[in-house]
Amino acid sequence: MRNYAAELIGTFFLVFTIGSTGIASAPGVIPPLAIGAVVMVMIYAGGHISGAHYNPAVTVGAWVRGALPVRDVAPYVAAQIAGSALGACTVLWLKATATVTAMSPNIWRAMTAEFLFTFALVYVILNVATAKRTAGNSYFGLAIGFTVLAGAFAVGDISGGAFNPAVAIGVMTMGLLPWPVLGPYLVAEIAGGVLAALAFRALNPDEGIAAR
Repeated sequence: MRNYAAELIGTFFLVFTIGSTGIASAPGVIPPLAIGAVVMVMIYAGGHISGAHYNPAVTVGAWVRGALPVRDVAPYVAAQIAGSALGACTVLWLKATATVTAMSPNIWRAMTAEFLFTFALVYVILNVATAKRTAGNSYFGLAIGFTVLAGAFAVGDISGGAFNPAVAIGVMTMGLLPWPVLGPYLVAEIAGGVLAALAFRALNPDEGIAAR
């Protein structure tokens, strides 16, 4: 249960930070910097407990890679979605008087952006946090946080920069994205995570299966 609690807490603070910096707050560079930073610190905080996924696409990717037992996939995803919902509801309560305007993304461009940076995120995570040859490194949190930061800067204006099904649900709950795009976002993000795991296995044939 400790690993599921760690996933809930980390996802809560990720979505809480996204909402707090995205609704009636400082525009420009502040939201991406804050989001990248909270990803980094929560990964350092929870990595030794749960692996610090905070993202169903990462959880699915870790399972495909062989670094997570299948029995943990559903509980991890449930904890992440619960953390996202709690984070979103907390933001809505704290900013109850704020006006929220949902962006209207072009669905195909947004799906492409979500796919590409979810792939990048999961690919980085698998290489820096699950590979034998990078075991015990001290930079994994920085690498992952900066991947999210780069994605937010690069395509945030195209898709909102979710790269994470739990985050997508959270930002839609807060009204920052319209609910009709949820299905396409989930498809793009999960596909990006699965393809990243397959790429990891193809490029690291000596890694084997770490969990079953």
